[in-house]
Amino acid sequence: MNIVNIIEEIERVDPEINDRMNPRRSAIKNMGSLGSKIAMAGLPLALASLFKKAYGQQTPASVNEVLNFALTLEYLEAEFYTLGVANTGLMAQGTTAGTGALTNIRDHENQHVAFLKSVLGAAAVAKPVFDFTAKGTFPTVFSNYDTFLAVAQVFEDTGVRAYKGQAPALLGNKVVLTAALNIHSVEARHAAHIRYMRKTRGGAAASMKPWITGSNDTGIGAVVNGSYAGEENLSQGGVTITSLPGVSGNISTNAATEAFDEPLTKAQILAIVSPFIV
Repeated sequence: MNIVNIIEEIERVDPEINDRMNPRRSAIKNMGSLGSKIAMAGLPLALASLFKKAYGQQTPASVNEVLNFALTLEYLEAEFYTLGVANTGLMAQGTTAGTGALTNIRDHENQHVAFLKSVLGAAAVAKPVFDFTAKGTFPTVFSNYDTFLAVAQVFEDTGVRAYKGQAPALLGNKVVLTAALNIHSVEARHAAHIRYMRKTRGGAAASMKPWITGSNDTGIGAVVNGSYAGEENLSQGGVTITSLPGVSGNISTNAATEAFDEPLTKAQILAIVSPFIV
């Protein structure tokens, strides 16, 4: 069996291997087939039964707190995309492929809401009333396609950091952690694709990358700067990435900040989304 045959066999057994081995390259490569890739991971349905097996009919209060925090963010994203995709005038400003991608993202966010509610049951928090203009900061969010994508980017980037921030609190609950990381991976693909959509629109976002560079590369406005606080961090595990020992040549500041998504605390996340909640 030659190397080509081996690779084909590996991909047949594990179709997602390239995504895991080369997540950023794959994110760019597969932008056009966002739905087919993400749909497989859009909702960890099988995990609902695992919750019941692990905890019976009631999950611990500490777990519910994390899940309700996640549910509030998923409510926000689900309603945002539902309203946006339903706005034909707004979607007409984009492309057919763009509408298809946003429709897929809408479906995933609604699936996440349904999943979290099914786990929480009666303990699920009610959906807040949202103001997607952020109290007038983005008055054209549903009439200007570029503004809509910019706000979408903030929501997705924030969601990725929110799930990462809650991961340490779930280390003792493997079932919950597995579900959270599953959703986290989907949110990360959403974030990469929204950023790619903004880049291909040109204009002020023409230099946008599918990942975060530095502390605030959105060009959106001060109201969302908190979503990128700390992303300029150059140290991981006590080691400064830009001056790794034994590495020939320095790693650039941009490359170091791009290599990791920094977690955000619950308090930081709530401060970011509070302008969007009535």
